[in-house]
Amino acid sequence: RGCRFCAVKTSRTPPPLDDQEPENTAQAIVEWGLEYVVLTTVDRDDLSDGGSHHFAKTVQLIKQKNSNILVECLTGDFQGKLEDVEILARSGLDVYAHNVETVEGLQRWVRDRRAGYKQSLSVLENAKKFVPSLITKSSIMLGLGERDEEVRQTFKDLLNIGVDCVTLGQYLQPTKRHMKVDSMVTPEKFEYWKKEGESMGFKYVASGPMAVSYTHLRAHETGRN
Repeated sequence: RGCRFCAVKTSRTPPPLDDQEPENTAQAIVEWGLEYVVLTTVDRDDLSDGGSHHFAKTVQLIKQKNSNILVECLTGDFQGKLEDVEILARSGLDVYAHNVETVEGLQRWVRDRRAGYKQSLSVLENAKKFVPSLITKSSIMLGLGERDEEVRQTFKDLLNIGVDCVTLGQYLQPTKRHMKVDSMVTPEKFEYWKKEGESMGFKYVASGPMAVSYTHLRAHETGRN
């Protein structure tokens, strides 16, 4: 895909999946002694399942090797195909993350035309419906021209579908070919949004200029000792 904020290169003919990747990834994570890991991927619209089985197998192998490792998956939208969302939601992961990226009014200028605000909300809502015990999480970039009332409405939309956690970070233009930064948000404003999100009902809010979408939750915030 070609989102205007993202510097990851796209390919019309991406290589086939590496069948050994789930095993190799799981083994490396266990050997590194990690307690919390975030798995993410590019959108694989070229695959019939969007890569959901590959993703799920990786989670399952990690859990088989060490069930104490907390696993967060930052996923694409699987083109809105809920059967693929369900495959990953039922894989045994602890945190299902998918980013709305920006407020609804800026979606068409920020994200690829194949993505969308309502489609992203559907992913998050149904992941929680498939496995109610899942922690769900999303992220918003600031500095794109959003208004305060739009950010607050995004919070409401996420809370209305049961999203537990949200992160907010500063958009930075990766290259001159990407969309320009509209504003640099102050640390005080990020702190304001942290307090606002917490007061509105999120279980966890990470908000700061350098916060990224894969800012992970500590063990006690996922209900684990």
